[in-house]
Amino acid sequence: MPKFQLLYETLLADGIADSSQFHIPERPPQEWIEFVHTSEYVQAYCQGTLDPKAQRRIGLPWSPALVNRTCVAVGGTILTATLALQHGLACNTAGGTHHAFPSYGSGFCIFNDMAIAAQLLLKQNLAQKILVVDLDVHQGDGTAHIFQNEPRVFTFSMHCETNFPGTKQRSDLDVPLPEGMEDDAYLQTLDRYLPDLLSQVKPDLVLYDAGVDPHVGDRLGKLALTDTGLFRREMQVLNTCLSQGYPTACVIGGGYADDLPALVYRHSLLHRAASEVYRRFRL
Repeated sequence: MPKFQLLYETLLADGIADSSQFHIPERPPQEWIEFVHTSEYVQAYCQGTLDPKAQRRIGLPWSPALVNRTCVAVGGTILTATLALQHGLACNTAGGTHHAFPSYGSGFCIFNDMAIAAQLLLKQNLAQKILVVDLDVHQGDGTAHIFQNEPRVFTFSMHCETNFPGTKQRSDLDVPLPEGMEDDAYLQTLDRYLPDLLSQVKPDLVLYDAGVDPHVGDRLGKLALTDTGLFRREMQVLNTCLSQGYPTACVIGGGYADDLPALVYRHSLLHRAASEVYRRFRL
């Protein structure tokens, strides 16, 4: 997808980041992906032998290039999480594939990058408690399912109630929102939950899915946030987490629009906010 390259170029062109701040992830070992996904599913997808029904459920045409991009994106979220633990804040320029379940993909999501990163950190004893803050407009159903019996990972999803997926999973905390919710009501709702969650969970790391599909112009969204509202959201999340000393790793999540430059700008709001907050806290 061209939006990932355009996001990188935009961040450079607008001076949000310089080349020294970008890190190139490695494709992770298959065994790391299998911390979350079944070996049968991982092998079938990577080898292109997934059955047609399972492939249609993902919604993306298979290709070796997509396999590589998918795996590298997982590596990017792992790297982002590691850098966040080291520096306090880090952002991926991809990631957020929260509809992927252990044995199948769904909703344009193949492997669940946030879940894989979380499991790896737990296994390596780099974190003992992780909070997933999922503000994509769609419920993070795959992530909720994966961690339903894992007390070390707390899943929080704030999403449009009537949107995909039709069958919701149970996160540790779900906040369903009515269609058409605008900036102020959305941000007030978020403020009602996030500070208390941080105090309750006391995570070693926050994994933040900053999907921009709550935007009023998103064709799969059903909410009504503006560009300003999205930027305020990113500032609110990052200020709330970092002011309390919680390292935060961010992924860009979903966004669906025919106007590609507008969509890339929306995704860049996360990095614009992160740059400002990072300087403010002198991490």
